[in-house]
Amino acid sequence: MIKGRVNPAKTLDKQGITGLGSAYYNYLEPALVEEALKRGEGTLGKGGAFLVTTGKHTGRSPKDKFVVRTPSVEDSIWWENNAPMEPAAFDALYDDMLEHMKGGDYFVQDLFGGADPKYRLDVRIVTELAWHGLFIRHLLRRPEADELAKFVPEFTVINCPSFHADPAKHGCRSETVIAMNFDKKLILIGGTAYAGENKKSVFSLLNYLLPEKNIMPMHCSANHAHDDPSDAAVFFGLSGTGKTTLSADPSRTLIGDDEHGWSDDGIFNFEGGCYAKTISLSAEAEPEIYATTEKFGTVIENMVYDEDTKELDFEDDSLTANMRCAYPLHYISNASDTALGGNPKNIIMLTCDAFGVLPPIARLTPAQAMYHFLSGFTSKVAGTERGVTEPEPTFSTCFGAPFMPRRPEVYGNLLREKIATHGASCWLVNTGWTGGAYGTGSRMPIRATRALLTAALNGSLNEGEFRKDPNFGFEVPVTCDGVDNRLLDPRSTWKKEADYDAQAAKLVEMFAENFGQYVPFIDDDVKSAAIG
Repeated sequence: MIKGRVNPAKTLDKQGITGLGSAYYNYLEPALVEEALKRGEGTLGKGGAFLVTTGKHTGRSPKDKFVVRTPSVEDSIWWENNAPMEPAAFDALYDDMLEHMKGGDYFVQDLFGGADPKYRLDVRIVTELAWHGLFIRHLLRRPEADELAKFVPEFTVINCPSFHADPAKHGCRSETVIAMNFDKKLILIGGTAYAGENKKSVFSLLNYLLPEKNIMPMHCSANHAHDDPSDAAVFFGLSGTGKTTLSADPSRTLIGDDEHGWSDDGIFNFEGGCYAKTISLSAEAEPEIYATTEKFGTVIENMVYDEDTKELDFEDDSLTANMRCAYPLHYISNASDTALGGNPKNIIMLTCDAFGVLPPIARLTPAQAMYHFLSGFTSKVAGTERGVTEPEPTFSTCFGAPFMPRRPEVYGNLLREKIATHGASCWLVNTGWTGGAYGTGSRMPIRATRALLTAALNGSLNEGEFRKDPNFGFEVPVTCDGVDNRLLDPRSTWKKEADYDAQAAKLVEMFAENFGQYVPFIDDDVKSAAIG
C-alpha cells in the first residue's frame, strides 16, 4: 500500500523493491512522530522531542563499511582506507535484504544532498524505522511539494536494522554492514540502528562524486558574518573537536554544522539540519543548541532521562558519551535561510590534542595548511566509535578519513588550489588539552578558544605579534585580548618544561612517521613545511 506523496513513476516497486506491507512516502514530521510512537520506537519528550535509544550501536561502525569493487571505480577508490566487497557478495546481500523486508512497513524520504541546486544529489532514503525517516528528514534538505511529484532518485539508501548480514555469504566482517555500490547507485545498511550511518553514507557519496566537478567536499562546519555571506569561514574537524559548538556563534550566521562543498561560486551546506553532541550541553554555554532539545520533532538519541518528567540528563553517559540531538537548521535562530556562503576568508582546522603539546591557535602558510589537512591529527573522543572509551590520539586524513572514498591527495590538492585562488587565511586550533596530557592537564577553556577565533575572524589577530613554534614551524600569537598569555605558550603551562619537551618530540615524531605515506604524492614545498 502506498501512502504519502511520491512521483508515481518512481515508487519502490518500480525500483524492484516489492512485497512490502505499506510504503509511507515523504511523511512530514508530525506524521513520522505519530508513526514512531505507535510502533513503540521511542518516547515523546518535553516540547515534543522524540527520545530514542539505538541498542548496542551508539556510534558509527567504520570497520563494517565496504565499497563494492567494480571496474568503474577500481582505479579511483582509496582501497587502503575502504574495505572492498565483491559484486557477487553485494548482489547476495541485496537479494537477502529485500527478502527480509517483504511484508514489513517502510518509510521513504526523497531528499537533496546539497543546498546549491547546481550540484545537489537527489537521494532516496528507505528506512525500517519511522524515527530514522524523521532523523534523515532533519539532516538532509527537504524538497518542496511540487518537486516531490517529479523527484527521480539518483542514489537509494536502504536501512534495515533488523537485518543481520552473514559474513561468509555477504563478504563482510560481522552481522552489521554498510555497503556502497557506485555502479548500482545503492547503499545498504543493516544490523545497526545508529542514525548517523544514514547521513554519513550520503556524505561519502558526495565525497566521491563532487571532486570530478572541481568541488571540494569538506567535513566541516561553516558560518559567515551577519549580512555578509562573502565573509565566510569553514571549520574542519572530526567528531568531538568542536565543529558544531564553535560554528554556532550568535555573532555570525550559521551555514551548517558538519558537511559542505566548496565550488567556484563559494560554499554550500550539504545538509538541512544539525546533529549535535549533547554531553555536558548547558543553556549557559550553548543556549541555541540546548533549546533544540525541547523542540518538536528533535530526535534525542541515547540520552538518559527521568521517566516521569522527561528531564534529560546531560551528564549521564551510561548509555554512551556520544549522546546526540538531531534537528532542522531553522531551529537555530541565526541559521542561514539559503545555507550558502562566499569563498571562505578563513579556514579553521580543529584538533583535539590529547598530548597537550599544540597551542590553542596557530597561523598556517598554504603549504602548512595542506600538511595539517593531510595529517588530520586529533584524538578520537569517547563514544564516537565503538570501543573508544577515552581520548585516543589518531591521524585521520582530511579530518574525515572514514568518509573519504578517494585518495587523500585528491582532496588536499583541491583545498590547496582553492586557498591559492581565493587567498584564505588558515588556522590550526587546538580544543584539546593544556597544562599536560590527557589525565594530567585540563581541556582548553572554551572561552579562550572563542576569543581567539573571534580575533582570527575579525582580522585583529593577524595584526598582532607572532612567534615561530620551535617544534612545528607555524606561527603562534603572543597575545590576544581576553586570553591568558600563558595559554598561548603551552610549554609554560606544564609543571616541568622538560616533560613538555619530551612529549613534543614524541608528537613531532608521530607526525613525521604518519606523513611518510603522502611524501611520494606531494610537492616539495609541502614536504618542507612539514615540521619546523
